[in-house]
Amino acid sequence: MIITLEHYLTVAALLFVLGIIGIFLNRRNVIVILMSIELMLLAVNINLVAFSQALNDLVGQVFSLFVLTVAAAEAAIGLAILVTYYRNRGDIYVDEINMMRG
Repeated sequence: MIITLEHYLTVAALLFVLGIIGIFLNRRNVIVILMSIELMLLAVNINLVAFSQALNDLVGQVFSLFVLTVAAAEAAIGLAILVTYYRNRGDIYVDEINMMRG
């Protein structure tokens, strides 16, 4: 069995839909929301690499490295903010974070 571009696009679409479902179904826990965003970025990376391979062009792979860099920075900064918030408040529910607006 040969794995074609459609197989990669199907897997990426399933991952993207899983990320969207994770965001919409669980709006209370910030860590689950961050993990869902990471799933969506992973789906985008799969699409970039798959199209890069199909078109014999390295631009998609270079863009995927940029997306990975942004995802790593988002995870590091987001988790650092959440750990600090958890130390101060004792919970990380989205409803209570919204109350911090000025």
